[in-house]
Order: sequence, then C-alpha cells, then structure tokens
Amino acid sequence: MRRWPLGPTALLLGGLLFLALVLGVAFGETRVGLAELVHSPILWEIRLPRVLLAALVGAALAASGAALQGMTGNPLADPYLLGAASGASVGAGAAILLGLSATLFLPTLAFLGAVGATALVFFLARGASGRAALLLAGVIAGTFLAALMNLLLALANQSTSRVLSWLLGYLGEAAWWQITTLAVVVPPGVWWLSRLGRSLDALSFGDETAHAVGVDVARLRRQVILLTALLTATAVAFSGVIGFIGLLAPHAVRALVGPAHRPLVPLSALLGGALLVLADLLSRATLPGIPIPIGVVTALLGAPVFALLLRRS
Repeated sequence: MRRWPLGPTALLLGGLLFLALVLGVAFGETRVGLAELVHSPILWEIRLPRVLLAALVGAALAASGAALQGMTGNPLADPYLLGAASGASVGAGAAILLGLSATLFLPTLAFLGAVGATALVFFLARGASGRAALLLAGVIAGTFLAALMNLLLALANQSTSRVLSWLLGYLGEAAWWQITTLAVVVPPGVWWLSRLGRSLDALSFGDETAHAVGVDVARLRRQVILLTALLTATAVAFSGVIGFIGLLAPHAVRALVGPAHRPLVPLSALLGGALLVLADLLSRATLPGIPIPIGVVTALLGAPVFALLLRRS
C-alpha cells in the first residue's frame, strides 16, 4: 500500500478535526442561527465544552491505543487493555451506588479506579519477562473487576440506569474544568509518547532486537504503561467507557503513513479526536430528543470500518 507524505497527512487530519469541531458546535438538538449562536449560552455552556471534551478524550484514547499496540506487539490492543476501563467502571459504579455521583466525586473515583487497576496489572506482571505476562495480567484483572462491576450493578437497583449510561459513554455533562484538566494532561502525554516512538519501533521487532540497539525495555514499558494509564484514566473519568476509538484510529493512520510510532502517535490523536466529535454529533442528531449513547455509535460504526481496514491490509 502506498504511504502518504507526513506533512499532507497531518494537514488533512488537522483539517478533519477542525471541520468536526465546527460541525459539532454548529449543529445540535436545538436549532439556533449562527449569528444568534455566538452570543447564546448554548454555545459557551453546552456545545463548545462538549465538542472540546470529545476531541480531547478521543485524542487520549487514540494515542494510548497506538502506543500500547506498539509496546505489546498486539494489533488488537486498545487503551483498556491493562484494565483501565474495568477499574474506572468499578469506581464510577461505587460512586453512584453510594450516592456520590456529584460533579467531582464520580470522575475522581473513576480516575482512581482506572489507575488502581493499571497498578494491579503492573504488580501481577512484575518480575515476569515478555509481553505475554502483561497481557495475561490484564485479562486476570479485567475479569475480576468486571465481576465486581456486575456485583455493583446487581446492588444498584434504581441507580442501574445511571450506571449503564456511564458505562456506554456519556459526554452530556461536559464542563470547562474538565476541559482544563484534560488540556493539562493530554497534549503533554501525547508528546511524551511520541518522543518514545523510536524505542517503540525497535520494540516492535522483539525484546532482543530492542536490547541490541540500546533500548532499556523494562524502563520503556514502565513509561508507556504510566503515560497510557494517565491518559486513559483521565479520559474515561470524564466520558465513561467509549470503545473502538483507541483501536480504530491507530490502524487507520498506520494504513496512511506506515508503522513508525513517532508520527503515528500524534496523528492518531488528531484522528481520534475528530472521530469522537463526529460520533458524538451522530449520537445527538440521529434521533432528536433521544440521544444514543456515544459508545454504541462508536461500536456500530467502528466495527465495520475496522473490518474493512483489516481486509485491505
């Protein structure tokens, strides 16, 4: 497959993200003229925070997916590989069950759950060599936390719908303090992962090859796990669990520019942000008055697109 030049590709994906942001702001459940929209609270309190939240969450998930695919050598790796989604779900479920679903408590507990789950995976895999131990530790932690989440759902009773809404992805409570938090975490995290790109390239040929060219594999894995855990935990804390963005965007960018991680990570972030903004727009516009969970939209659209990419490659 012919590769696209990096410069035009970056401009294309940046333009796509900008277009997605404009469309996300211009269209919504309430019809407002563009001239009126500029001075309307709908723009500054609802639409603009929501599209910026979607862009930052999508960027965090896509960059994390690209890095984890390189670190593990697993093309099916996504940001939730190391248990972040399961841990965040348990934290959010516990917050809702305990009546602590106020603005600050739910994302805080979700963030702590995601970080705690990743720490558990790292602890279980500690001392073992190779990628398989890390993947198996992720499966073990994810299975245990999923069972714990099911227990919380069984105990939730009247709060079940609130928990399910969060589990399926929800951007309807976007606030400027959330945007500020993500803006502090996501761009530096994506930049740092991009700086590790050449080491990830070497690691993609195996641990022995990476060692031979001077890569400290254990240190590299710790850095990637730390960064992706921070990005994923922060994103999931504010958006719930949104699938396929972190899996699809890196594969699409890899098909355009090749497997080198230094450009792959930031370009995946651009595409991931654009895809999530557009998916959120579809979730609001498909059935006016009946918002579809954004995680459902990303899964319905992401699965066929990923199958097409898989078949072409």
